[in-house]
Amino acid sequence: MGAIEDIYEDLETDVPEEEFREAVEEKVEQMGGLADEETAAMLLAHELNENEVNAIADIEPGMDEVKFLAKVMAIGDLKTFERDDEDEDGRVINVEAADESGSLRLAFWDGQAVDIDEGQLEVGDVLRVKGRPKDGYNGLEVSVDKAEPDEDATIDVEPGAGSSIDALTMGQSDVTLRGLVLDTDSIRTFDRDDGSEGRVSNLTLGDETGRIRVTLWDDRADRAEELDAGAAVEVIDGYVRERDGSLELHVGDQGAVDEVEDDVAFEPDADPIAEVELEETADIAGVVRSADPKRTFDRDDGSEGQVRNVRIQDATGDIRVALWGDKADKDIAPGDEVLAADVEIQDGWQDDKEASASWNSTVVVLDDGADLATGGAGGGAGTETTDAEHAGLSSFGDETDDADADSSGDKTAAVSAGTGETSPDGGAQSAGQQVEFTGTVVQTGDPVVLDDGEQTMSVETGERVQLGQEVTVRGELRDDRLHAEDVF
Repeated sequence: MGAIEDIYEDLETDVPEEEFREAVEEKVEQMGGLADEETAAMLLAHELNENEVNAIADIEPGMDEVKFLAKVMAIGDLKTFERDDEDEDGRVINVEAADESGSLRLAFWDGQAVDIDEGQLEVGDVLRVKGRPKDGYNGLEVSVDKAEPDEDATIDVEPGAGSSIDALTMGQSDVTLRGLVLDTDSIRTFDRDDGSEGRVSNLTLGDETGRIRVTLWDDRADRAEELDAGAAVEVIDGYVRERDGSLELHVGDQGAVDEVEDDVAFEPDADPIAEVELEETADIAGVVRSADPKRTFDRDDGSEGQVRNVRIQDATGDIRVALWGDKADKDIAPGDEVLAADVEIQDGWQDDKEASASWNSTVVVLDDGADLATGGAGGGAGTETTDAEHAGLSSFGDETDDADADSSGDKTAAVSAGTGETSPDGGAQSAGQQVEFTGTVVQTGDPVVLDDGEQTMSVETGERVQLGQEVTVRGELRDDRLHAEDVF
C-alpha cells in the first residue's frame, strides 16, 4: 500500500478515495512542485480533519462547521413551514443526540427530514455528523449538512435513561430528571417584545448528587404553587441553560413536572459556618437559635419589601441570616432545622458576618426529626466534631422514632427550679415552677429569646431589652416558656 493510501485510510472522512487522489494532484500543481504527492496528501488530511471535535462538549455556537460522533436519543415529528421566497414548503425534523460528554439537538432539513420520518433513522443509531452549530431555543443545536451511520463506533449512553443533577451539561435537552422539591417561588409575569404577557416561576430540586434551580415557563409556571417542599417529582423534556455561571434546568410547554411515588434521596453538603468568607456564596445548615419578626420597608421605587432575620447555628458557630421577599414568610421558629443554600456572605451588624438569602437562594425547613450530620441542636457545646467537618444535613424529611426525638436536644430545654441548669433527663419541668435563667438576648419582641451558650429560653416579658444584652430573668415556667416576674 502506498503513502497516499495509508494517509487516506487514517482519515475519518466522507470524501471518496478517488476525489481525495484528485485533490492531491491539484494540491501538487498549486504548489508548483514544492511538495510531492505524500506531502500534499498530508496537507489535505490536516484540512479535512481541522473541524473534527473530540466530543459534543467541545462544540460551541458560532463555529463555522464541526464534525463529530453522536448517538440518537430521540426523534421528533416532521414539521412543515412556509419559506418566504419559495413556493414549496420547507420541512424539518429535530433529533436529540448525545455522547458521554453531553447532548444537543440535530436539525435535519427537507429531503433528509423526510427520509428520517420514513424510518431511515432509529433511536440508538450512532451518526457521523457534519454541520453548523448555533445557540437554539432549547440550547445547543446543529444544522446538519450531512450525517451517516457509523456501525463500528460505540458511544456509552443509553436512550431513555434519566439524568442526575451532577451529570447535567450546558445545552443538554430532552432531560428526564427525578428529584426532591426543596423550595418553591411565586409566579412572576413579564411583557414580551411582541406585547404578550409571559409567566415564570422557579423551584429547587435536589437528589443524592446535588441541587439545581428549575425555571418553569408560562403554563408550566403553575407547578411551583401546586407542589410542596418534600414532594418527589420527575422533570420530563427539560433543557439546560446557564445563568450567572450556574446551570439551570428549564421546562417549557413541551415539558412537564409530575409527582412520583418513588423515594428520592437528598444529601446536602453544607459549609461550616465558622469558615465562610465575606463576598462568597455558601450553603449553611443548622438549628435556628432565634427568629425575629418580619419587617416591611419601602424601596426607592416606591414598592414595599420585606425581610426577616434568623440566626442559624451548627457545630462550628452561628450566623445571622436575612430572609428577603417571599422567604420572609416561611414558617421558621427556634429549634427548627434549616438548610440555607446559595446565600451571600456579607459584612453585617457590628462587623459580624451575615448571610443574605435573596431570590436565587434556597431555604429549606426540614421535617421534625431530620438529622444534622454534624453539630446537633444548639451547636458547639459537648458536640464531638471539628471545624473542618462539614455541617451538612445527613437526611431530608425522614421521621425518627420516639427515642431519637427524646434525645435529639433540638427543643428548648427546661431549667431546673432556681438553678439555671437543664434537668438530668432533658425533659420539660412541670408547670408552675419558679426558675432563674441568665443569657444573652438573641431575639427581641414576643417572645424574647435568651441564649446561654448551651440552650435557649423563650421569655414572656414586658421589659425592653436589646439584642446582645446579657440579662437574668426569674419567674414561672409554663409550657416551656418562662413568664418573667423579674428582669435584671
